[in-house]
Amino acid sequence: MTYMHEGASLRDKLITFAATTSMTLVLGATSASAATVVKWMHVELDPKAVAVWEEIATAYEAQHPDVDIQLQFLENEAFKAKLPTLLQSDDVPDLFYSWGGGVLQEQSKTGSLQDITAAFDADGGKLRNAYNPAAITGLSFDGKLWAVPYRVSLVSFFYNKELFAKAGVKAEDIKNWSDLGSAVTKIKSAGVVPIAGGGGEKWPIHFYWSYLVMRNGGQKVFEAARTGEGEGFMDPAIIKAGEQLAEFGKLEPFQPGYLGASWPQALGVFGDGKAAMILGFDNTEANQRKNAGDGKGLAPDNIGRFAFPAVEGGAGAATDTLGGLNGWALTKKASKEAIDFATFLTNTDNEKKMAQAGMILPVAVGAEVGVTNPLLADSAKQLTASTWHQNFFDQTLGAAIGRVVNDVSVEIVSGQMTSEEGAQQIQDAFELEQ
Repeated sequence: MTYMHEGASLRDKLITFAATTSMTLVLGATSASAATVVKWMHVELDPKAVAVWEEIATAYEAQHPDVDIQLQFLENEAFKAKLPTLLQSDDVPDLFYSWGGGVLQEQSKTGSLQDITAAFDADGGKLRNAYNPAAITGLSFDGKLWAVPYRVSLVSFFYNKELFAKAGVKAEDIKNWSDLGSAVTKIKSAGVVPIAGGGGEKWPIHFYWSYLVMRNGGQKVFEAARTGEGEGFMDPAIIKAGEQLAEFGKLEPFQPGYLGASWPQALGVFGDGKAAMILGFDNTEANQRKNAGDGKGLAPDNIGRFAFPAVEGGAGAATDTLGGLNGWALTKKASKEAIDFATFLTNTDNEKKMAQAGMILPVAVGAEVGVTNPLLADSAKQLTASTWHQNFFDQTLGAAIGRVVNDVSVEIVSGQMTSEEGAQQIQDAFELEQ
């Protein structure tokens, strides 16, 4: 795989990681003379976003001529599979994209990461105070900070306005879980696929199970389950969430073949106008363009957004949100220049620039004014009113349990497993980790 971006050649210092091959390195003449190389690994699919990063890296190199910033790319699933090995190899990156949660915590315990607490507490906590406190807290374990805050994300539904109009569905009417089911039925009756699903990678489907657990049980039930209290993952509210997901699956809401579809393919289905909805991240509008067949996708003004619906009688609030808290983790060998670049990348000015480009919901203090993209601004507004923002379940629970959550979510929605069987598998995985 060659990683290219539209309308421009790659910087001569871009490193591309193929999903199944070894690293390919292309360096300009200046690279050999740089005193310090900073290897920066990411999973970003949108070439326009990478172009903004390249501008930021070039600006940093102009201020620090003895530093060479090298971008490295690995596709999402390949990244997760290869990272444990890379962290122990000679090709270890200096900083890499992190979803936080249990995976970051596990990595911190292996000795692979650098504790950056001292750097953030220096000068009276100058760096610490430059970021949203929740972002700092979310990337800290046992009082130590393990990643530079980068962005917050929100999972919500995105929809094709033209297809909704064709089916006679109004997004503002989808307030409860039953409303979503009714909308799916109505959209199918109009000859349109209701939802683009990425069941092949499994984690895109776990958003449904996670949100239903949150809506039915609320924060109290999930916190009890993840800490081994009460009935754990066998709590009646969690069982009910799985039953609702199973019933939803019987509506056959996804495109044919969704069980083998990757997330980029699901984005392509939505971007090609072949499905009315997708449950995705705040960067869905940008990434559907990248994965559409024509490279353009749906026009921004044809995409709408609405929150995951409430569940009638559930203990969770409609204002509870699911999403990520992402950062840049520094590996143990990372130089002081790598830490300096990571904080430069995420300073207020650069986070504002990325927000203006529609890339992120920023965490740098003062950068929120850069959110001008209507869909991102709508997500930011929802997050402002959030009563509980929960990191992705598969990240919070750690790799081993998270993998089971993802597997179970797909098997429940596809009718291969009952809700109770799925909950028991997650509980068993949790107990094995204790």
